[in-house]
Amino acid sequence: MVKKLNIGIVGFGCYIPKFRIRTEDIAVANNQNVDLIKGALLINEKTVPNKDEDSISIAVEACKNALLRAKIASSRIKAIYMGSESHPYAVKASSAIVGEVLGVGNDFTAADVEFACKAGTAAIQMIAGQVEAEMIDYGLAIGSDTSQGAPGDALEYSAAAGGAAFIIGKNKVGKEESAANILYTLSRTTDTPDFWRRNNQQYPTHMGRFTGEEAYFKHIVSTSQAMLNETGLKIEDFDHVIFHQPNGKFPLKAAKVLGVTNEQLKYGIVVHDIGNTYSGSSLLGLVNVLENALPNQKILLTSYGSGSGSDCFVIETTNLITEKQKIGKNLLNYMQNKQYVNYNQYRQMVKMIH
Repeated sequence: MVKKLNIGIVGFGCYIPKFRIRTEDIAVANNQNVDLIKGALLINEKTVPNKDEDSISIAVEACKNALLRAKIASSRIKAIYMGSESHPYAVKASSAIVGEVLGVGNDFTAADVEFACKAGTAAIQMIAGQVEAEMIDYGLAIGSDTSQGAPGDALEYSAAAGGAAFIIGKNKVGKEESAANILYTLSRTTDTPDFWRRNNQQYPTHMGRFTGEEAYFKHIVSTSQAMLNETGLKIEDFDHVIFHQPNGKFPLKAAKVLGVTNEQLKYGIVVHDIGNTYSGSSLLGLVNVLENALPNQKILLTSYGSGSGSDCFVIETTNLITEKQKIGKNLLNYMQNKQYVNYNQYRQMVKMIH
């Protein structure tokens, strides 16, 4: 049985690059059917990292926004866990670099987390556990990626760049500072090899259509249902629902299976005009929900990571949510500030051409 928690989301923030490439430009360059691709993926365009952007620089920008909303000094952060599939170094902690740039000091614990696209939600669980155990007062959980897809592969149409950051702290009597509270979390994990990238392999390998039923849908649906069963909540109790978004179709199909309405998905699905930001995918949906939610609204978040597993959360906004929404840049600001690149520019920016 899941245990009810007393964990607050004190600050939250995001960042996505300003550069975009349209789906049709990728399809034309690869001599593929534009309408077929767009119909299959429901992605209009995706973010492209600039040549000087990586998962660390993206994480830093997201963290700056989270710190602004938290209204705490960076020196009070005592743990940084960064989830990513695209850490710039095979051996060197991205999380330590983030802490250095933010001016956290040197008395904090740090770790890089990997579990495909759910590494960011795993980081939230790890930080929440330390806060709940009173090992730390505040911790920083990050999901950030500059994801990869081989030229002409289906992943090239969706693999994007972006990240989200959350400052987690324990709720204290008489000291209201949380924008939302994490009430419950649970996970489901299996050895389902639907997607992988070996060491020194530039692009990931995937099982094509088999990444659907036995991987994504099985985990998203069963983990969400387990949360409902163990908490006694019903899907209609939630004002907002967020799923991992590898493309535009998968979360919509999962929503239909679980009885989620379009109104509940209104702010949680952001993939159509951003693409799949991997570890940042479901977390960017959560940031967008928090930037638009009303006080005392319930949120269901279920991530998915290939290999395979899902983390599920029940989150409830507080009366401070509207105040926090007025601070810093929001996802809509970043989505509106965009500049398109052509396919040749895109390939150079994501280092397909050296």
